[in-house]
Amino acid sequence: MSALPTTSREWHLVARPHGWPTPEDFALREAAVPELAEGQVLVRNQHFSVDPYMRGRMNDVKSYVPPFQLDEPMDGGAVGEVIASRDDSLAVGDHVLHGLGWREYAVVDAKRTAKVDPSLAPLTAYLGVLGMPGLTAYAGLLEVASFKEGDAVFVSGAAGAVGSEVGQIAKLKGASRVIGSAGSDEKVKLLVEEYGFDAAFNYKNGNVTQQLKEAAPEGIDVYFDNVGGDHLEAAISALNVHGRVAICGMISMYNATEPSPAPRNLAMVIGKRLRLQGLLVSDHSALQPQFVEEVSAWIRSGELKYSETKVAGIERGADAFLGLLRGENTGKMIVSLTEA
Repeated sequence: MSALPTTSREWHLVARPHGWPTPEDFALREAAVPELAEGQVLVRNQHFSVDPYMRGRMNDVKSYVPPFQLDEPMDGGAVGEVIASRDDSLAVGDHVLHGLGWREYAVVDAKRTAKVDPSLAPLTAYLGVLGMPGLTAYAGLLEVASFKEGDAVFVSGAAGAVGSEVGQIAKLKGASRVIGSAGSDEKVKLLVEEYGFDAAFNYKNGNVTQQLKEAAPEGIDVYFDNVGGDHLEAAISALNVHGRVAICGMISMYNATEPSPAPRNLAMVIGKRLRLQGLLVSDHSALQPQFVEEVSAWIRSGELKYSETKVAGIERGADAFLGLLRGENTGKMIVSLTEA
């Protein structure tokens, strides 16, 4: 058996970004791998996740999840292989999902891991379509937005890991029409041709309110918001009476240094009796078994498709995150530390 690693490279936040983060805000550093205590495992990370919500954790503000600490390793979703164990529930060779990404090796409490089966789905799927983004899509559409058969659905950020799954689940559950917005003509084409959206538009090609009106002449019943700003304003205009909005993210505002002027039409919420509700996936963990069962079956049958953008090598971790904020990913953005 080869010797266990004594050091691990890990990404640290070294400065709090003002507006758009820059490469200088991050540093890849070498650190000692801690000794295993009883109940812990040592995981060789194979893939880790970079996600839009991480931008908020770079600000020193109180929120639903603590901010990243300066000069400390960042964290986030990761999958990897157990290479040493001091817990009876996990053996060397098992694969686990855990929360200590952004590093090569992680010492994790076994109770804070979830065993995953690479024979059921590729390991990267547990970070995206079958992971936190997937459950966000499933719970946000079905529980928060109270989707029902026949609803017309609009999804912003629709080519991302969450949005692409929202649109497809809506179609599989009987939506009358699904519309998506994305930031390139290539992504728009993917939404319609690959993911089965009824219509899609490039928000950079013109006024969002006008483009949505053309794509949904009879209005929408549900809006799944990943963008905020002008997209939320457009959706409020397009929503029918008793429409519902699941507010998942506001990526258009994450790097803003000034408050957003939109939406300017919030008064419409009254006459239309709209419901706008924020969404945190951690509130919906009870749906996890149902979600995995239903979505994994759709993946196996080919009814639900997903995309991943993989960046190879831990050295490119910060690049991958910055690329995500610029919309360079299609589907889930993943940093792969191995070809396995």
